[in-house]
Amino acid sequence: MYYESLALWVGFAVVGILILRSIVKIVPQNEAFVVERLGKYSSTLEAGIHILVPFLDRVAYRHTLKEFALDIPSQQAITKDNVSLGIDGVLYMRVMDPKGASYGVENLIFAITQLAQTSMRAEIGKLSLDETFESRENINAEVTQAIDEASNAWGTKVLRYEVKDISPPRTILEEMEKQMAAERERRVAVTTSEGYRQAQINQAEGDKQAQVLRAQGSAQAVEIEAAARAAAIKMISAAINEQGGTTAVAQQLSEQYISAFEKLAREGTVALIPSDGSDVSSVVGKAFTAFETLKGQVDQAGNMKS
Repeated sequence: MYYESLALWVGFAVVGILILRSIVKIVPQNEAFVVERLGKYSSTLEAGIHILVPFLDRVAYRHTLKEFALDIPSQQAITKDNVSLGIDGVLYMRVMDPKGASYGVENLIFAITQLAQTSMRAEIGKLSLDETFESRENINAEVTQAIDEASNAWGTKVLRYEVKDISPPRTILEEMEKQMAAERERRVAVTTSEGYRQAQINQAEGDKQAQVLRAQGSAQAVEIEAAARAAAIKMISAAINEQGGTTAVAQQLSEQYISAFEKLAREGTVALIPSDGSDVSSVVGKAFTAFETLKGQVDQAGNMKS
């Protein structure tokens, strides 16, 4: 009798727990439960605790409201220039209307995947092979917009689509590698020629500047030498006009005359002796007379100019 009553109470407890579980529903954060009453949509339960009508209400669908990624399998697509490409991607989406996601389509994930593949094939068909590699951002934007517009009735929001990989045929890859190798060689040749050209220009500019500097240096040297010679001439002229200057000139001429014949006698193999070399004073006198004559002509020319 005791065991029969215990079993009865245990049975009541199990039934009560099952009834309680069917009545009380706790919805986690960022999730939504779709409730049907007698097989017809009744309500959508958001995060929190909810009480259902026992034996009449049931949770038919559960949806997460968080953003999730959907992998789009690889497929073959034909470009505008008839090149077959293998292409896959990732779709990021979110359920915005749990009711629409539950009753708008039979299998939401399968439908979204097929829609993404068909949209991608349509976009690839509008582009050439080169454009598919250059316009990934535009492809992503166009596919996202196309899927979002088509799936709006399913209660979902497509946030973005990203192309993961584009795989051209092996022959196309080989041609692309050859083209890239040729382009690299062309860039190297252009860079080398530009460097050689710049080096030649720099060398020519350097030679030009060096010549200009040498010419300027020579001109400055000539000017300095001429100025020094003019200053020396002025000093000599002033010294001659002073008292005793003529005697100094005669002495200087005598010294230079004797020094010149001494050098010839010491270095030369043939001795040159003037006709009146026995009388040095006569030679110096002649030189002094020539000097006086030249000095007189210079003085006369100066007076005429003044």
